[in-house]
Amino acid sequence: MRWHKTILSMLQQRQGKKVALAVDTSTNEVPTILINNIVKLFEQVKPDALLVQADFKIRSVEPVKSDTIKYYTHGKASYTLVLEWAAEEKIDTLFYITDVTGYFAEDMNNVDYEMFWLVPDDFLPRVPFGKAIKVA
Repeated sequence: MRWHKTILSMLQQRQGKKVALAVDTSTNEVPTILINNIVKLFEQVKPDALLVQADFKIRSVEPVKSDTIKYYTHGKASYTLVLEWAAEEKIDTLFYITDVTGYFAEDMNNVDYEMFWLVPDDFLPRVPFGKAIKVA
């Protein structure tokens, strides 16, 4: 549970900042208990954070709440819309729970905000920008 202390510290350092947590909902073959625990941590420590549920499109944007996540089974994920949304909303820090196997726009090679990829898997892939954190 090292990830727990890491994320807790990161959230505490970002009080007063605009924070969003995105969840890749493109598959239901994910560790839902782990993901719910991460969302609950955000709910307790940073209740003003926004929860973005997305697969190939943004499904919802609402205050962070762990019992609202709906997963799909098609397996298609694109990060572009969420990353663009975060820029438009002037998000300071975006955390994205995903296996990082989705689509990126080819011309997107950086973002103007802090970006953390929370990977709920034993394999930690390379990310195009930001920092990947293994939360498995």
